[in-house]
This record gives sequence, C-alpha cells and structure tokens, in this order.
Amino acid sequence: MTAGRRVAVVEDEETIREGICAALTREGYEPQPFDDGRTAWEVFETRLPDLAVLDIGVPRMDGLELCRRLRAKSERLPVIFVTSRDEEIDRILGLEIGADDYLCKPFSMRELLVRVKALLRRASLTDVARAPADEVVAVGELRVDPIALTVTWKDRGIPLTVTELFLLQALIARPGAVLSRDQLMDSAYPDKTTVSDRTIDSHIKRIRRKFAAVDAAFVGIESVYGAGYRYQAP
Repeated sequence: MTAGRRVAVVEDEETIREGICAALTREGYEPQPFDDGRTAWEVFETRLPDLAVLDIGVPRMDGLELCRRLRAKSERLPVIFVTSRDEEIDRILGLEIGADDYLCKPFSMRELLVRVKALLRRASLTDVARAPADEVVAVGELRVDPIALTVTWKDRGIPLTVTELFLLQALIARPGAVLSRDQLMDSAYPDKTTVSDRTIDSHIKRIRRKFAAVDAAFVGIESVYGAGYRYQAP
C-alpha cells in the first residue's frame, strides 16, 4: 500500500518539511520535498505525485494556486492542505478549490499519516465497495461508475474528486432522503477521519458548481436547513 507511493511535500519551513518527510519515509512512502510552489509545479508538469501535501503560504506560487493547477491536470489526485493561518476563509477556500482535507499547524505527524493513508486508500480502487461495486448506478440522467470513478450528467462528464464522488454516491443511494452532515462525513471519510461541518458544505458547494458548469439548470442537490442535504432526481 505504501511502498513506492510518492508523496509531494510543499512546505517552506525546513523543520516541518523535514519532519514530514522523515515520518513518511518511516512508513514506506517516497517523499518529494519542495520549499516553494513554482519548483514543485515544474516537476508536477512532467509527473504528478500520488498525493500532495501543500502549505498554503509557500513562496513563488502559493498552495492555493498550486492546487488550482493540480486540479486542472487531475481531479483524482489526493490533496491535503496544511496551514498556520488563523483565518477560516483560507481553509474553506482551499477546500472549494479542490483540496480533499486540511490540517492546521501545529499538527501531529501521526494525524497527518492517518490522513495520508486514508486518502491513498480511497484513491485506490481496492476498497471502493459502494452499492454495488461492479455496477453503474443510474438515477434519472445521472450515471455513476464506482469502478472507473466517473460521473456523467446528461451524457456529459463531471470531473469529481474521490471525496466528492463518495459524497455524491451517498446522496444518490437514497434519493429524496435527507442525510445529515455526520452521515455524509461517514460516507466520504470511511476511515473515521473527523472533519468539520464546513468541510462537507465546501465539498457540496464544489459538486454543485461542477454540475452547473455543464447544466445551469441543475438543482439536484438540495440543502435542508438545519438537517443536511438530499438528492432529488428531476
């Protein structure tokens, strides 16, 4: 699971960068350290890592811009933001740009490794056991292939990240039913990683935006005030 997995670490604080890389190495990963965003991007243009850990505040190209560029190349690449900033807007913006998860400094290396492992596991197809795992799920004009990790709406592709796909699968499994944020969290983070309600809201917002990009009339994912979200097939 870990052997040969390349994990990019884009962090300008040397002590933190070296600590992350040492922890990854001990777990059998192959860390790729970078102290600025532009150098990292020059490498990523040629070959993407298996997972990226991005500090939002790195120089020469900040983590937000780097994530935008990574998402333009791949929606499947797992991305974790780390930041020392206190403003919640930075974390929320990072999620809306396309990060799968985030950690605020200071954080424990054990917590980071748990999240790295969880994201890589979800990104692999070996434990994608949705209902049923070997069949395309169709709800109206929405089609989800849990093996190929593809989503189409009215025969047009919707490029979702793995986290977003898991959230959508949970919603369409019970059309019309209201799922709480905790229920959606369990579906999107099956390794019991704890995230905030705002994290789920940010992912849902991004899913809606992607559907609206191909169909401005899409209103399939509804907010239910104080309760959660539901998928209503047209």
